Amino acid sequence: MPIGDAASRATASSVEANGITAKVDARRTSGACAREALDAPTTLRAPTSASLAGGGKPVRPQSGYWRILSQCEILNFATLRRHLGRPRADALILDVAARIAEVLPDVRILTAGRALIEIGFEREAPEAGAADIDRLRKALARSFDLDGEPYQLQMQFGVAVAPCEDCDDVRLTEAAESALDQARSEKKVVMLDLSRADLAFDRLTLMRELPRAIANGEMFLQYQPKVHVRRQEIASAEALVRWQHPQRGLILPGDFISVAEEAGEIGSLTMWTLRQVIADQKRLAAEGHDITLFLNISGMLLADADFVKEACAIVSTSGAKLGFEITETAVIRDPDSAIQHLQTFADIGVQLAIDDYGAGLSSLAYLKRLPASELKIDKMFVMQLTSSNRDPLIVRSTIDLAHALEMEVTAEGVETPSALALLSVMGCDMVQGFLLSRPLGFDAFRKYLLDEAHLTSAANVQSFIRPESFWKRA
Repeated sequence: MPIGDAASRATASSVEANGITAKVDARRTSGACAREALDAPTTLRAPTSASLAGGGKPVRPQSGYWRILSQCEILNFATLRRHLGRPRADALILDVAARIAEVLPDVRILTAGRALIEIGFEREAPEAGAADIDRLRKALARSFDLDGEPYQLQMQFGVAVAPCEDCDDVRLTEAAESALDQARSEKKVVMLDLSRADLAFDRLTLMRELPRAIANGEMFLQYQPKVHVRRQEIASAEALVRWQHPQRGLILPGDFISVAEEAGEIGSLTMWTLRQVIADQKRLAAEGHDITLFLNISGMLLADADFVKEACAIVSTSGAKLGFEITETAVIRDPDSAIQHLQTFADIGVQLAIDDYGAGLSSLAYLKRLPASELKIDKMFVMQLTSSNRDPLIVRSTIDLAHALEMEVTAEGVETPSALALLSVMGCDMVQGFLLSRPLGFDAFRKYLLDEAHLTSAANVQSFIRPESFWKRA
């Protein structure tokens, strides 16, 4: 999906979301307009990212080729903003994109913020990708002529590579984020090869290494916001635990949560997560963003009286706004004990959400007994919402049922503007998914909340969504 030459970014581009089309001119440099040029408008405020490529076609894997995804950050953006002023600084990312297009006209360019840009392309080998990244690094090291004066941009690169035939968009993106984090600390370009043998792991190895990982601070959290459809604001966020292994790189929850349960470490992992979420929530509240943060609770722990007692002691003295997400299957394992313990959590002010509703054997008998205030429809129904005849019926009936039980409804896995529009018509309360935001590290989430606060206070400024094709899994 080539972006063409540098001149293409100066032309008016048309972006459509939820039936609303807006034309933006990338040359305008007033505060609101410069931001508009980076943002694809939508009727719902959502996190930043708009394609400068002007295309939305998905990448077609080519056998024998490698996918390269690089995150490139302007490290001295804050300093430049003080010198240039906010309107001009907000348009810096367009200058960076133009120079990238001059050097590598066949790459896809996506803005991921005022100071962050993502570059995607394919090459026959990782070495060829590394050579192209080095060309970009040297090109961006040259000074930029900004309004007649030379300025030096300090750029940092994090790169992830993977074979096209065995590549998942989400894993590749998270690996690029991990590489950028590592690059910041090491002050050099970092490339992670997801095909490397030393990144492979087995369950027994993970079982041995997990206790050490928790103790040594290898776990970290990312937050994915939940946006209220009618109020057009961030209602809450879900905390998602990740494992940054010193040798293997990023390990996702699907690879280690079940291992933690088998190894008897799920309790200690959840306690670590709980304490970290409390600390993060209190920090957000102090910055003016007093939203509820949710964390997932394993079904194994709902029947553990010791865990419930310890968790209640921590939560009740924290003063933080917290929520627990639990699955239907977690309740079905031991319904009487689970419901009793969930009521204990509810009594101390913990909000409860039923996660992945519809993915298991949904039981109305249990649903009416749960002290939950939120029901989350599983993404398997949401992702096929506009291409299936039955899924819309299931989703609509579930929304009506939840409302009758005085619960709010969150739709997971919202990835297309058409799904978002349909959910809004159906009366869905909140949405969560890659169309709005991928999971963000805590510092990135804080910046995202600040951006949203700015947008809320600014007149006639609409936020934007990432092109849906980018988030489609391979």
